[in-house]
Amino acid sequence: MGWVDKGVLGIVWSDGHKGVYPVRYLRQHCPCAACTDEWTGELRLKPDDVPLLIMLQDVEPVGRYALRFKWSDGHDTGIYSYTFLRRICQCDVCQPVKPEQPKSRRLL
Repeated sequence: MGWVDKGVLGIVWSDGHKGVYPVRYLRQHCPCAACTDEWTGELRLKPDDVPLLIMLQDVEPVGRYALRFKWSDGHDTGIYSYTFLRRICQCDVCQPVKPEQPKSRRLL
């Protein structure tokens, strides 16, 4: 795991795949119960609720199956399983057509 660009986290998986994860995208898709409905998987967190300048302050492993991120907005309850992270990879192979990201008015 490391930085591939400013604000973009990279993970090299055991099969050699190079995952790409913009940090704002990761925060917008937090899997915790406050941000994502546990039953439907629908996002409760609105994309515009995440500041444009969100920063990743810390990463810690959760067992051997997930990572927990601590964000500059104070949020830290999401546990991102490796399966989930692999599924939401934003590289050009996994996401050849990128969805249009809504523009936020909220800077911080």
